[in-house]
Amino acid sequence: MNKIVFVEDDHDVGELIAAYLSRHDIEVIVESRGDRAEATIAAAMPDLVMLDIMLPGKDGMTLCRDLRASQGWSGPIVLLTSLDSDMNHILSLEMGANDYILKTTPPAVLLARLRLHLRQAAAHGSGEETAIAPAVSTQKALRFGTLAVDPVNRQVTLGGEIIALSTADFDLLWELATHAGTILNRDALLKTLRGVSYDGMDRSIDVAISRLRKKLLDNATEPYRIKTIRNKGYLFAPHAWDT
Repeated sequence: MNKIVFVEDDHDVGELIAAYLSRHDIEVIVESRGDRAEATIAAAMPDLVMLDIMLPGKDGMTLCRDLRASQGWSGPIVLLTSLDSDMNHILSLEMGANDYILKTTPPAVLLARLRLHLRQAAAHGSGEETAIAPAVSTQKALRFGTLAVDPVNRQVTLGGEIIALSTADFDLLWELATHAGTILNRDALLKTLRGVSYDGMDRSIDVAISRLRKKLLDNATEPYRIKTIRNKGYLFAPHAWDT
């Protein structure tokens, strides 16, 4: 049985969602305060963390950021909120969330999306995902203006400064860079990087793109280095790294 910590200050909402998920073999621990959540998560060791945004003590956005940055939490984090805001959605991804789900979402859809994140986390933990590190290690370094991507040492520099990237983020950057000027859709990226097909709900590529943009000093609201091509995918712009 999977275990979730749900940080929600509305008692009725917390109990309602916990009861529904428990009927589908997901144990839910409800924590009502943001400033107690980190201790609760550390003690429970859940498979997934679900956060409301408006919380007493510490808001969900800050909690998400702190779980990633300070606590080193690598499991899936889902924001479940009534705030239907594009800016909050974007900000949550920047903070490290895997998904942003509205409380008006039907319970069955919420369950499906949570199960998706749980499956992906389990596959990652068991090493089932396909990695491209061995393939890139034999290639020569790529240079685009001030950006250098070295696959042998798995090192990225921008303007002479080393950019710290996780293994997954480096692999994504390498895939984009080796196809510079070509639009890559989510399905192509997921198949190459993890050996799975895009199911229409997986946001892991979007989250990783958001992290890359932030670390590579791209514009979060109007990205010009790693562009979003509406309804098509992502484009690594080879001439956007000259300055």
